[in-house]
Amino acid sequence: MTLKINPLMRLFLNADNQMTRFLILLISLISCVNMSGQQLVRQSKELKLMGTRFVITATAVNETTAWKGINAAIEEISRIEKLISSWDPNSETSAINRSAGINPMVVSTELFSLIERSKKISELTSGAFDISFASMGHLYTFDKKERPLPEDQLIEDIRSSVDWNKIVLNPESKKVFLEDEGMKIGFGAIGKGYAANMAQKVMREIEGVKGGIINASGDLSIWGMVSNAEASWTIKIADPKDIDRAMATIEVENTSVVTSGNYEQYFTSQGKRFSHIIDPKSGYPTTGIKSVTIVCKDAEIGDALATATFVLGVKDGLYMINKLKGVEAIIVTDEDQLLTTDNIHLNYIK
Repeated sequence: MTLKINPLMRLFLNADNQMTRFLILLISLISCVNMSGQQLVRQSKELKLMGTRFVITATAVNETTAWKGINAAIEEISRIEKLISSWDPNSETSAINRSAGINPMVVSTELFSLIERSKKISELTSGAFDISFASMGHLYTFDKKERPLPEDQLIEDIRSSVDWNKIVLNPESKKVFLEDEGMKIGFGAIGKGYAANMAQKVMREIEGVKGGIINASGDLSIWGMVSNAEASWTIKIADPKDIDRAMATIEVENTSVVTSGNYEQYFTSQGKRFSHIIDPKSGYPTTGIKSVTIVCKDAEIGDALATATFVLGVKDGLYMINKLKGVEAIIVTDEDQLLTTDNIHLNYIK
């Protein structure tokens, strides 16, 4: 992966609303022209999918084709939501959770593969990413209010069921079994990235759609043309101490830029801010990091690694990402300190 840094990432690091930052990106990008000189058009649609806000943008040879791409992406994301949602009682994920500690469930190859990949990322991150964290979700309310922490014993009792090793997979029969009764899996830390990948895939298959952005509330999947003179999409990087000031830019091609932040989903306890991202090992929400941005080819992997970095903390998170080829990270701490991995050389604007 090649990253060129010029004058854009105001979006990801500091705004109160992540979606607002991405909308600024979409609006700011110039109109596109293809190599033959034909004027390309860009159309966007904002809507709620998977319980969050999506902005789907298509650059195409005409408006009809652009909307065909957008509608195909919406249909694909809606399909994935029905598959992986833990809130939908009719989903395969809900069936797995209902059968925890009782019997294994046969699932589709697609869901089985997603769970299989999730376990591999758990192994890679030493359990910092773990889809079985879902059994702890009801303990906390991330509504920006001051709240007492749950009792330590209650957290410990539930935390004992959070363990990706207790997700047992049978590749031959496509059966999934959660060993402990009360265990649950959820895809909140990887599902949006997966949906962004799949939406991009269906858009690419439509003739005349030349590029686009799938913005899954912070999971940005970028591909295709900007203009005949530009192959890169430009994203601003804001000064964490002054979000109105762009301090650098990053240019990306056919990649993903995924940001997790505690701007909107958090609570405070005795004045300390707790993020919506839960540490699977301790059972407590994470602290110390304001946002994590991952740049890599795959939005699904970027989504999971952003969560894992929050859990690992600044030092261990940067160490992990620095070991991964083709992956870069930008971290903003609660003290507004900006830190990066070794190979993402920011071009600061004075």
